[in-house]
Amino acid sequence: MAEAERAASPLLTDLYQVTMAYGYWRAGRARERAHFDLFFRQCPFGGGFALAAGLRDCLLFLRRFRLRDPDVDYLASVLPPDTDPAFFDYLRGLDASEVTVRALPEGSLAFPMVPLLQVSGPLPVVQLLETTLLCLVNYASLVATNAARLRLIAGPEKRLLEMGLRRAQGPDGGLSASVYSYLGGFDATSNVLAGQLRGIPVAGTLAHSFITSFSGQERLQSGALAPGDLSAQAETWLTRVCELLGRPVKDAHPGERAAFVAYALAFPRAFQGLLDSYSVMGSGLPNFLAVALALADVGHRAIGVRLDSGDLIGQAQEIRRIFRTCATRFQVPWLEFIPIAVSNNVDEALLAQLAQKGSEVNLIGIGTNVVTCPLQPSLGCVYKLVAAGGRPRLKLSEEKEKRTLPGCKAAYRLGGPDGAPLMDLLTLVEEPPPQAGQELRVWPLGSGEESRTLTPATVETLHRLYFQRGQECESLPTLTQARAFAQESLSRLSSAHKRREAPEPYQVALSEKLHALLESLSRSSRGL
Repeated sequence: MAEAERAASPLLTDLYQVTMAYGYWRAGRARERAHFDLFFRQCPFGGGFALAAGLRDCLLFLRRFRLRDPDVDYLASVLPPDTDPAFFDYLRGLDASEVTVRALPEGSLAFPMVPLLQVSGPLPVVQLLETTLLCLVNYASLVATNAARLRLIAGPEKRLLEMGLRRAQGPDGGLSASVYSYLGGFDATSNVLAGQLRGIPVAGTLAHSFITSFSGQERLQSGALAPGDLSAQAETWLTRVCELLGRPVKDAHPGERAAFVAYALAFPRAFQGLLDSYSVMGSGLPNFLAVALALADVGHRAIGVRLDSGDLIGQAQEIRRIFRTCATRFQVPWLEFIPIAVSNNVDEALLAQLAQKGSEVNLIGIGTNVVTCPLQPSLGCVYKLVAAGGRPRLKLSEEKEKRTLPGCKAAYRLGGPDGAPLMDLLTLVEEPPPQAGQELRVWPLGSGEESRTLTPATVETLHRLYFQRGQECESLPTLTQARAFAQESLSRLSSAHKRREAPEPYQVALSEKLHALLESLSRSSRGL
């Protein structure tokens, strides 16, 4: 099986899903239809929105869902010995051919209590799907949302590179992080496998180990690149650069300079200098300028510099000033505009500073703080039964916020005259859809028993039918298309909902009939 088509195993689940499936089967409910909603209760990171992601992986899992003989044999070994053997024959015949999935499109804005996925089918089967679907959606949506927040902070002009593979939670987590950070708005990844499998732009040049491996005693052959010796040309330029900067030539580390020459010879059209292996201003910058100017003499331009420690903004500003000075003195105008890249444990607070006008930073590499989501390690999606046997079901709780919304539902996004989303409305599927220009009475969640009226200018149906009778019903967008859709959707969302701190909560409301059903079931469940 091609790596790109590897689906999650049906045994990537919790044992209690299997024991419940046996309980349903044993009770004669194997053919009973049930409906589950997969949703979250609070926006992550204290923010005002989330991005729905992971749908592609869910559909691949459903297409391939089948318990093979080794899977069933293993389950037989861990279930109690008095489990009816006929149950294992039943498991061998299971697939997702009777499962239906409606979902938010990949990259959609998502809000609390609005299902990301709606899953219906035979009760034991859709119960067995719970843990795997949650696993595939929770992390994907969390990383995509985290990346989208970072993109909003950075603004549209700064380039963002995801470089967190070495800090990710295992190879699967690393691949998912690269894919969904790109969906959330990053420009590229350092992860080569993500580039191969999903077509994400990849980027990367050199690390400190390359630079510190050189001593300066190496004999580097320019070959056909230059008519002369690039190392000797760089030495000549170093004298001129240090004279201009008022710095001693002896402070420029010879091994660093040799490393830059070696990299320029290997990649003359993609030479970038990592400046902080020794001293940024005393060694890294003079050595870079010397090699970049020598390379320019033979017709090639350096593509940038990178900083990985220290006062990133202060250094970037000083480097830009020196670039401008050298560009004027040496009559090389392009030098003024060489991109400056930074990395080094960039979090939201530091990113907000780097994004400020005048920081002189062009590209920002983020690793740990995008792939591990340290502000919130889990989105907290849940998968709750809302209908079984043709009847709505309700879960009450000692905590009111953990109450579910009963029944098979439709979801709509109501917009204002400018097209900006105003509210998501949940209705029962049998209700007629709301109409643009028609007054509605709704019950906003979290507002107690108070209703309100509004007249939407636009109405968008949120869920689409993606899976039925074992097949996908609609072609999924490419990752690049989903990324563009996410950015376009975010651009229409009010800035009040996108604030990094204390965002205005986005409103989700119930229709009159759904609110009445919720109240009726709540009273009857309490024996009132």
